[in-house]
Amino acid sequence: MKIAVNTRLLLKNKLEGIGWFTYESFKRIVQNHPEHEFHFIFDRPWDETFIFGNNIIPHKISPPARHPFLIWSWYEISLPRLLKKIKPDLLVSPDAFNTLHSKVKKLTVIHDLNFEHHPEQMTLLNRKLYQYYTPKIVKNADRIATVSTFSKQDIVKHYGIDQDKVDVVYNGSNSKFKPITTQEQAETKAHYTNGAPYFIFIGALNPRKNLARLFNAFDLFKKATGSHIKYVIVGERMYWSRDIKEAYETMEFRNDVIFTGRLEPDQLGKVLGSAIAITYVSIFEGFGIPIIEAFNAEVPVITANTSSMPEVAGDAALIINPFDIDKMAEAMKIISTDEVLRQSLIAKGKVQKQKFSWNKTADHLWHSIDKTLNSKPQTK
Repeated sequence: MKIAVNTRLLLKNKLEGIGWFTYESFKRIVQNHPEHEFHFIFDRPWDETFIFGNNIIPHKISPPARHPFLIWSWYEISLPRLLKKIKPDLLVSPDAFNTLHSKVKKLTVIHDLNFEHHPEQMTLLNRKLYQYYTPKIVKNADRIATVSTFSKQDIVKHYGIDQDKVDVVYNGSNSKFKPITTQEQAETKAHYTNGAPYFIFIGALNPRKNLARLFNAFDLFKKATGSHIKYVIVGERMYWSRDIKEAYETMEFRNDVIFTGRLEPDQLGKVLGSAIAITYVSIFEGFGIPIIEAFNAEVPVITANTSSMPEVAGDAALIINPFDIDKMAEAMKIISTDEVLRQSLIAKGKVQKQKFSWNKTADHLWHSIDKTLNSKPQTK
């Protein structure tokens, strides 16, 4: 079989959530299925580290697809032309987009529908792109995969499709996230916070991640406790909105907030493993990979009671209302002072994390691929 894969988000040293899903899944799938020929389709020159086996044929098609107009051109002009040449049995697209102008069987991975629930958190052009194309992509796909039961139910409800068309394929966690030694923790804290303990946030810096309220909550926590705990923020500024900017600039304790930018897994594993707790209280998530990264690093988790996060966290986290700043501040206080609770959450995290691994992700995605290959073609 020839299996084409949209790999435009495999970017050297720039892998984010969907990029990691693509990398970890297909690294395993390609190696586990040498009997198949895989065609990896990039939108710029590829790095050889993404060519996982001799059964991969890489392709580059233009334009580099980031701006909405260029995304449309890549999917609806360049990609169909290439597919006519390759003649694959299936196209897998892990990034929620897909071409509407090809009769090739399609499996599309849709990670969440945040743009439907919180359109105000996206730029206008990106919002319009997702809202216009996603219903058409869902209808056009032979199968859909998604990363949580919550997202599956959300997709079925929003677009009125048969739930049997949607497969749940949970995310995994990088092996770099694991408990680290006391010495490594001390060295990490010395480097980033001059030795002070800290909370950590990991993720793209945008309104969806609830940063404005997190900044306000950290200020409340500091005022109430007089603690010398700091706040380490890991991630790139994707959409630094006015609300986030104002919340940060008006903080009384903003000098205790440290921005690291994006970190590679080796260093991120040490920074996470040295934290008091991770604060991951997004307004909306299709999954929430940092939750299980923290479980693997044996770091307590504060997360939100919305969307997929309770499903991923189970009983192994402090789960709070992400719109309640007082509750956020209280959670920070409790988790930084109650060692019994901390150890209880760490122990529960060791159990909960067993549900998630990239090996399981690859196996479940392959089952979805297999079902798509063996399904009857749709009339398109």
